[in-house]
Amino acid sequence: MSTVQASQPLQAVKKFRLPPGYIGPILISAIVVAAHISFGVLDGWEKFAVALIAAMATESVLHKIVVGEWRNLSSAYISGNSAGILVRSPFLWPFALCAAISIASKYVFRFRGTHIWNPTNFGIVVMLLIASDSMAVLSIQWGNNMWAMLVIWIVGLLVISRVNLANICITYVLSFIFFGWLRSMITGDAFLAEIAPLTGPMYQLFVLFMITDPKTTLKSKTGQNIVAFLIAFAEFFFRLGEAVYAPFYALFIVGPIALIISILWKERKEKLTHS
Repeated sequence: MSTVQASQPLQAVKKFRLPPGYIGPILISAIVVAAHISFGVLDGWEKFAVALIAAMATESVLHKIVVGEWRNLSSAYISGNSAGILVRSPFLWPFALCAAISIASKYVFRFRGTHIWNPTNFGIVVMLLIASDSMAVLSIQWGNNMWAMLVIWIVGLLVISRVNLANICITYVLSFIFFGWLRSMITGDAFLAEIAPLTGPMYQLFVLFMITDPKTTLKSKTGQNIVAFLIAFAEFFFRLGEAVYAPFYALFIVGPIALIISILWKERKEKLTHS
């Protein structure tokens, strides 16, 4: 075999590049499989499958109706994964409904052509409001296994490094720690107890995959950091009120407001520039 022939397979491997849209789904799938095999993170494979199918089916149908064409389902796959991991219920329908609501929110609640809520965050909060007697959200059921936490953070950082959003995670975590210290001063609880939720699975998924959603975050680094701080600030009050799912409520309120203000501010600057 000639040197040229031998180098052809190597060159083919070097030229191969995974499309960016598939990096997140593949890495998240790796987390799900590894975490469930090792720690039983899912409520059941059949429930997880229902969430995935509902998310991708809703995306396919609504995008075809609204836009008139079929679309790549990688985003719906990620939302379905998130719903399948976070929802806890003895029934199948909360998994399907949460996933469907998450995807539908992208087509219903829009401002200037942009959806303003993180889809899974919207779906989770709505389900907590309308079906709290039939479902809950993953919180401490998985425990705080250090190896599981390490795997999630490594994979999560790989994902967000691809979209250059690690600053959001860092700002939020530092802000959470600061407000955790402040809460400990107010309530008298131990500081470590106040920041312990960061090591749980719900917070890891929230920090790495929800507040860093590229479609619903601001474009500027300064804006991203301010919003991350404000989410932690809003959560501070929810946690003082002993709201179990404080981070989801905080993002639900702060995220859309920040995005709308950012869009309006950009429009104003453009008008001033052209006037």
